Amino acid sequence: MRYLSFFILLLTVILWSSCRNDFEARPSTGNLEFSRDTVYLDTVFTNIGSSTYTFKVYNRSNEDIEIPSIGLERGETSNYRLNVDGIPGKSFNNIQILAKDSIFVFVETTTDITQQTTDTQFLYTDKVLFDSGSNEQDVDLVTLVQNARFLFPSRDAMTGEVETLSLGLDQDNNEIRIEGFFLTDEQLHFTNETPYVIYGYAAVPSTKTLVIDPGARIHFHDNSGIIVANNAILKVNGELSTDPDLLENEVIFEGDRLEPNFSDIPGQWGTIWLTAGSTNHEINHATIKNATVGILMDSNDGTANPTLTVKNTQIYNSSNVGLLARTGHILGENLVINNAGQSALNCSLGGRYNFNHSTFANYWNTSFRQFPTVLIDNNLQVNDTDVVVADLIEANFTNCIIYGSENLELLFNQIDGTAFNYKFENSLIRFNDFNGQFSENPLYDFQNASIFENNIFNEDPDFRDPFSNLFNIGENSAANGNAATPTTGTDILGVARDINAPDIGAYESVIFNSEN
Repeated sequence: MRYLSFFILLLTVILWSSCRNDFEARPSTGNLEFSRDTVYLDTVFTNIGSSTYTFKVYNRSNEDIEIPSIGLERGETSNYRLNVDGIPGKSFNNIQILAKDSIFVFVETTTDITQQTTDTQFLYTDKVLFDSGSNEQDVDLVTLVQNARFLFPSRDAMTGEVETLSLGLDQDNNEIRIEGFFLTDEQLHFTNETPYVIYGYAAVPSTKTLVIDPGARIHFHDNSGIIVANNAILKVNGELSTDPDLLENEVIFEGDRLEPNFSDIPGQWGTIWLTAGSTNHEINHATIKNATVGILMDSNDGTANPTLTVKNTQIYNSSNVGLLARTGHILGENLVINNAGQSALNCSLGGRYNFNHSTFANYWNTSFRQFPTVLIDNNLQVNDTDVVVADLIEANFTNCIIYGSENLELLFNQIDGTAFNYKFENSLIRFNDFNGQFSENPLYDFQNASIFENNIFNEDPDFRDPFSNLFNIGENSAANGNAATPTTGTDILGVARDINAPDIGAYESVIFNSEN
């Protein structure tokens, strides 16, 4: 009988609970609170969707409430999209918030600037309205929309297939194709009037030259980049800005996501690919950031002149390699490369390389890194059984910093039977061989003045902030005053080199303080 009474009592409680209306709530009275009163969606390109932004709506009262209406002030014509407590749309009715609880509101936008204005930039705004009349509250939405010139592959109207480029045959004689297109003659001059946004790989046709003006901004979508074909040329004509703190005349290559959260994310786009047979490339005063491989160079043009001359240029945040050259011929000066998933610089499969006053560093901390900052080799494993070798005719590093977060930041990989010529002079190098792994290896005979002359090992370069890609050196740097003399010219910022005591690396030293 006792158990029967307990069962009846339990059943009564359950029935009473089921009769309760859990969704009974009083209307809101204009007392909502918000995690922010304005949502800034940062800068986006026209017709490219933004990231998703959020804010919270709080019910601070002791009672459940119901918001009669939530919607965008511009209504269904708004370029903003909402998701309120898991429900997508632009307007919502009878949204409930429990006592002392909150809900999320998610906001996105895709805006066509040409429908709003003819300006290159346009501030697009709207409001999220909560309730109406005297109880109405709002949260402002603000987006800066940037106009751009879009370059992309064509699409077949009948089949829907996207235009592709042929990259030759693989080991099984199957054609390799990549989504991309050839630039027309009218597209071979990039100006600084509006940014360029490239989808797929934009190819410079054979015998043509792509000229990029000072101050141009080139943005790439995922899996996109530039390919320079046989006998084609790339000329990047950036200039030193009059104000060293500004970049208005520098040419910048980066991804097409402009939000701050994407400013330093590696691997957002593909590469600048200088294919075999392309020739006479010049890159000056440029920043190449957030690529998979910053510059990929296949072979050289076979002439006595460098196939690529790169000066006053920075390559940052490459998910694979900053500068990867296979049998390349490169002249580099005032070059800075940092933060690569593998190596900052890989001189692969031989070639000819001359670098002066350059800073090669790697402070990659996104994942485990198994390769050094600078890797020099004369071979390439093409499959499980075959290895291709080529002469390393020369690899000269003068007045360079080779440093990073690992103990061994310089590595040689030689296969006998081919030339392997290199020299490091007046350079600062990190090579802490604590275990003596390379002590008997003649490639690392640091006492041999014919290949290592006047170098400094394992002393502090005193970088401003290497994890933020700031490689100015301070007055306490071991590189200060130890470059080879005599010297001429300027550093990467246009500062004249000290004639009597120039500094190693791309930068002349400064006194660090809170303002610089």
